[in-house]
Amino acid sequence: MAISYKDYYKILGVERDATAEQIRKAHRKLAKKYHPDVNKEAGAEQKFKDVNEAYEVLKDTDKRQKYDTLGENWEQDYTPPPGWQNMRGGEDFGGGFSDFFKTIFGAFNMGGFNDDGYERVYNSQPRMRDQEVSMSISLEDIFAGGTKTITMSAGHNTKILNVNLPRGITDSSRIKLSGKAPNGGDLYITIQIQQNPRYEVNGNDLTKKLIVAPWEAVIGSSISVETPTGEVKMKLPAGTQNGQKLRLKGKGLPKRVENESGDLYVKIEIAVPQKVSERERELWEELARVSSFDPRD
Repeated sequence: MAISYKDYYKILGVERDATAEQIRKAHRKLAKKYHPDVNKEAGAEQKFKDVNEAYEVLKDTDKRQKYDTLGENWEQDYTPPPGWQNMRGGEDFGGGFSDFFKTIFGAFNMGGFNDDGYERVYNSQPRMRDQEVSMSISLEDIFAGGTKTITMSAGHNTKILNVNLPRGITDSSRIKLSGKAPNGGDLYITIQIQQNPRYEVNGNDLTKKLIVAPWEAVIGSSISVETPTGEVKMKLPAGTQNGQKLRLKGKGLPKRVENESGDLYVKIEIAVPQKVSERERELWEELARVSSFDPRD
């Protein structure tokens, strides 16, 4: 029986001697890129499954060692251990994993899935395996809290699980659902926060850009700023510089501690008018004559 091989290192885009941290970062990047919630291109869903499958093997020291032992002979047939005929060898085990993955890491005591979606094994007890998946959520989801649903597939069976979003969740947070993996192990869900056009996320803190007029930056002003929880007034100090960050305390993402939140940093961008009226030009020229300011000093 020829084994359908997938090069997990190539799928993740890492070298064969990649560290566990390099593998984790590569998985996080690619899982976010191909997640079905954010990537609707043809083939993205399959790439998402391949990336998760590759990570499932390479993150585990024992599985990775078994995988590496095939070396350059991966295209040759794999000889099963004695007694394999009593198992369901040659059948489709479902779940979207490659034949190679199933054969090397569990086909020899797998018998498919029962009606409850748990692994069925002949002449053996089910192996309780943990599983790790990713879930993409928005900033709005974090502020709203509550639950999100995630769909788990086991063979021909599908389970819809409710995932509670705890307070203080951030990008790369992990949520554990005990015993909720399809084969009875624990399910670990890694949170991936979707990119937001208005805010940059850094832990519990947020950063956004705010465009101001030159005179507002020079003489100061009170400016309305949109935050995830509503509009607020912010004092723009006189002499504010381009690129300067002003902090709005407690306007970031909720922290684990009740009634505490991260901060919102407002990055100032000073806009220069491209077109001015004749009168405005006269005033700018007058300002240039009387001003003692020289940015090159």
